[in-house]
Formats: sequence, structure tokens, C-alpha cells
Amino acid sequence: MHSPVIDWFDDNARDLPWRRPEAGAWGVMVSEFMLQQTPVSRVLPVYEQWVARWPRPADLAKEAPGEAVRAWGRLGYPRRALRLHGAAVAITERHGGDVPADHAQLLALPGIGEYTAAAVASFAYGQRHPVLDTNVRRVFARAVTGVQYPPNATTAAERKLARALLPEDEPTAARWAAASMELGALVCTAKSESCHRCPIAAQCAWRLAGKPEHDGPPRRGQTYAGTDRQVRGRLLAVLRDAHAPVPQAALDRVWHEPVQRARALDGLVADGLVEPLAGGMYRLPLT
Repeated sequence: MHSPVIDWFDDNARDLPWRRPEAGAWGVMVSEFMLQQTPVSRVLPVYEQWVARWPRPADLAKEAPGEAVRAWGRLGYPRRALRLHGAAVAITERHGGDVPADHAQLLALPGIGEYTAAAVASFAYGQRHPVLDTNVRRVFARAVTGVQYPPNATTAAERKLARALLPEDEPTAARWAAASMELGALVCTAKSESCHRCPIAAQCAWRLAGKPEHDGPPRRGQTYAGTDRQVRGRLLAVLRDAHAPVPQAALDRVWHEPVQRARALDGLVADGLVEPLAGGMYRLPLT
């Protein structure tokens, strides 16, 4: 599958700022944090502002963590901003301000898991690592395993398959990782897949089997309206817009249900996203 997918990628890859040479490893890392569970269209403007303000890890490390949360805006899952800030501090302190190329050193950074370490090593440094995001997992599930969707959580079998499919040559393996991901994002999508545009449709096990319907565990949907996530987002929006501590009364106005509002605020404090002060005041974290 390597050649047709990589050839397709060469002709169809999106021109994204973190794929350009000037992005460097830091640009790749920032994009990987932002793209987790967030579409490219929402990430692009925030990414551009972020790297313009903090072009190197040391630039971000000098700032208070709350500034990272503020700049994160409405991307969602704002703990990612704190983790990225923590990674920037560690890169500055341990690696002289340069994102390490070594996979083990990447994995040792705070907030960096197996996927992000592999993605940065592969996309920024051209190394040979299996990069398994949702898009890649879906491509492999259909093309090789013959099922419509991968399991809800990544399995050992998927990791073994991803390693088996890796080209031996490092540059080709890195290109394959990016190409298979793009194929899942643009063609082999979760809904309304475009098999007529797929470079490996003729050998896709799922298509050849007649596209059998998913018969595994129900796929997890992402709800938002009325959830604690929505309340947390509204509370954080007040704090992001304020450049001074905010009184409890201002936060109370954003959500009508007091128990859920208090639970959401307590969760933000516990996660380190909000700092409580004396006198019922709150602010984004300074330390």
C-alpha cells in the first residue's frame, strides 16, 4: 500500500503551516497538541497566533501558565494548554530550548504520550515510528482488517499491525505516517467515505467484503450541550476575557444551575486551570 498512498499524498496533501520547513519541531509539537480532538479549521487561526507570539519553547516557558490557557481560546480541552506550557518549560530546562529528536526524551516530557512523541519524531525529524491517530486507525481497520471502524481504544493488535506496515526506510516510513493520516482525514472519513478517490480502494478488505456494517461496541459520541464541559468553557471564557481577578458573582452569572456550576468550577481549580484567591476571587493560574 505504501507507494499508491504516498503518491496520492504527494498530489493531494493540504498545505498546512506545521508541514512547512520553517515550522520546525516546535511548530509540529504545537500542532499535535492542538489537533487532538479538534478539527484543522478551528486549529489554524489559534496556531498561527500561538507560534507568532511564542516562536520557541523558551518564549512560552517565560509566561505564566494562565497566558497559555488564555491564548488557547475556545479550542476546548484546555488542559492541553497547561500540558504544552509544561512541555515548553521542560524543553527549556532540560534541552536548551530545542525540542529533542530522541523518542525516549520526547516521551519523558510532561504531557507527551506515545502518540505525540511518535508524531513529533516522525513529522519533525523524519524518523520511523508508528503514528496511530483516529484517522490512521480507521484506514488500517478498513483496508487491512476489513471492519468499518477500529475499537474505541487503541489495542495491542493495532499497534502490532501499525509496526508491521511501517516501511523499513526511515524517510519513507515518515512519509507513510503522514500520508496514511491524510488519507483518513480527507478520503477514508468516518462518514461518507469517498472510495472512488481512494488510491487503495482496489485492495481494501472492507470494500471487497461489501462494506459490512459495524457490529462492535457502540461508538462513543461527543456531547457538549448541558454538560460540565460546556459549563467549564463558559467559566473559563469569563476568566480569559478578564485581565484582573474575577469575583464569584461574575462566574455565577454564566450558568443557571448552582450545583453543576460549582462542580465545574471545582474541577477547573483541581485541574490547575483556575486559581482561587482570597475574598471569593478567581484568575487564570500564574504558577
